[in-house]
Amino acid sequence: MFDLPKYGEGICLARLAAVLDRLGVDRVSLQRKAIAICGSNGKGSTAAFTASIGRAHGLRTGLFTSPHLYRFNERFRIDGVPIPHEALTPLLTRVTAVVADVSAQRGEQFGAFEAQFALACLYFQQENCDLVVCEAGIGGRYDPTRLLGARVSCVTSVDLEHTALLGHSLELIAADKSDACAAGGTIVYGENCRPLRDQLAEYNRSRRVDALYVRDEIGIEAETIADARQRFDLRIGRAGYAALETSLLGAFQLNNAAIAATLFALWLERSAGTHDPARVEAAIRDGLRETRWPGRLETIGTAPLTVIDVGHTPDGIRQALAGLHAAHGDNGWILVLGVSRDKAAAEIVDALAPAFDSIVCSSAHHKGAPAELIAEAARAANSRAEIYTAATVADAVREARALAERMNARIYVAGGLFLAIEFATILRGGRAEDLRFF
Repeated sequence: MFDLPKYGEGICLARLAAVLDRLGVDRVSLQRKAIAICGSNGKGSTAAFTASIGRAHGLRTGLFTSPHLYRFNERFRIDGVPIPHEALTPLLTRVTAVVADVSAQRGEQFGAFEAQFALACLYFQQENCDLVVCEAGIGGRYDPTRLLGARVSCVTSVDLEHTALLGHSLELIAADKSDACAAGGTIVYGENCRPLRDQLAEYNRSRRVDALYVRDEIGIEAETIADARQRFDLRIGRAGYAALETSLLGAFQLNNAAIAATLFALWLERSAGTHDPARVEAAIRDGLRETRWPGRLETIGTAPLTVIDVGHTPDGIRQALAGLHAAHGDNGWILVLGVSRDKAAAEIVDALAPAFDSIVCSSAHHKGAPAELIAEAARAANSRAEIYTAATVADAVREARALAERMNARIYVAGGLFLAIEFATILRGGRAEDLRFF
């Protein structure tokens, strides 16, 4: 990992462009290959769906996402495979040296995400990728992904997050995320962006950016869940795809899958012009079915059933909870709850606690708010629930499993990424202290 702060100073675009030039990244070629994934929630799943469809179409596909869950290498994938150490090490060395030189020349501090983006671009170029799918870090206006110049982009959803940087209204946040799309391009907006449609139309007009919306131009119908799989019919313009399926659960994943299929169809039309509709349908069908994305309503144990979710915004957490209930029912759950100390604990707890009768409150080793603070918020949100406190996630694993055995219950772990991944790691015999996050 780069020895840099998470965020750099000011606006990164000029200094990062200088780094890409120094690294020999062909940005004209990159623009032809790129799809930019923006949004408040659902970026990672949408990016994974998109890359999987590209791979199913026979394209060598690069995927850049963040954060990683277990290993830094996960951020850089080609055809679903994380970058191996023997490829990562020389790239880290090269990018680090160029970043240091440009930083010294310009007198500006780089951020780690900028350096990682540069590494991804260089890696995918060296490996001759045909399609490059990149997830934004924050926003789109000044995010590194703007440098892709992607003419096909999306805003998966919009929520009040990173307001100090993006603005204090949904309109401002959606507008910021829209700016990753190049002039003359097309943005695919998720379902919860529809109330902002008029505002976004005027915002995008001067750049001649077109827009398609899930549940308007992009239709989803016949949604069902059975045998831990979701099935649905999809309509993109005149094209219809019946009985698509995915193992990623929750209604929000249908939004993400629909966006991904549309992004690929748009990208393919721009890059190849003519294409075989039957082959496109097969790629969409196979790509959605084969997509795997850990941490999103992921089952990590069966005795008792244990499900984790890494969502960490109130809207994302509410959507995941609805998906849990739709897939597995809403009774007989123990909630393991924790929130990062830099998040709005009261909002997150309020989104979860009322739905559970037994709640184990804990604190992640990485950035976790104190367990007692979470317990206090849980009592305020649900006075009827039995509240338990576990000082560490290891304690929470033992407490939750003991309660589940005694009550014949199931376990849901939610409230933050660090809590969920630490719980999964400890359950599998690892240690939270050995994880290295961004």
